[in-house]
Amino acid sequence: MRHGVKLNRLSRKSAHRKSLMSNLAMELISHKRITTTLAKAKALRVYVEPLLTRAKEDNTHNRRIVFSYLQDKESIKELFGVISEKIANRPGGYTRIIKLGKRMGDAAEVAMIELVDFNEVYGKTVAKEAAPAKKTRRAGGAKKKAEGEAPAAEATEEKAAE
Repeated sequence: MRHGVKLNRLSRKSAHRKSLMSNLAMELISHKRITTTLAKAKALRVYVEPLLTRAKEDNTHNRRIVFSYLQDKESIKELFGVISEKIANRPGGYTRIIKLGKRMGDAAEVAMIELVDFNEVYGKTVAKEAAPAKKTRRAGGAKKKAEGEAPAAEATEEKAAE
């Protein structure tokens, strides 16, 4: 039984698994969205979310801890620069996993994992919902339209009579 076991071993030895998670995390940080198997995406979420939480406070201690996981200076710059600004006010849940179906070759479940604050599609819908919707009454619009046409028709008749 696996009571309370958070880690998915992914059928790999620990050194291979650490390297895999580090590489996936670096790619996620640099590209903001990657496609992988569902099991790897779920394992990556557990791996990368604490690193994102560390990145919210930029100090030497947090940079060194994150560097011990990632071993890539460019990823660290990106994480503590651009990403930390975007996720500063988010209390957690920095990643989103979207299932994409089965892969053709081996029928493995494929998923896309992305950073929530860097999705343009969902960001635009939030901005549209923020503006209050205008309330209109359909019946009232027809009356106004008819009233607007009547004076215009009278004016054209008067011009024709002159």
